[in-house]
Amino acid sequence: MADKNYELNDVVQMKKPHPCGENRWKIIRMGADIRIKCEGCGHSVLIPRKKFESKMKKKLEPSEQ
Repeated sequence: MADKNYELNDVVQMKKPHPCGENRWKIIRMGADIRIKCEGCGHSVLIPRKKFESKMKKKLEPSEQ
């Protein structure tokens, strides 16, 4: 299981790139489900937290506090 070192507004890398070619995603909502937004085309996806944790590869940029 992935380590839970992500927060709102972090930019993360997923295991598979988005169809637009970008592999950078910004976390824009957290709860039981997590909404991530593609940094390339702006498309957002809502996925269950467990699925997100298994598909997240690493955190690229921490959120600007």
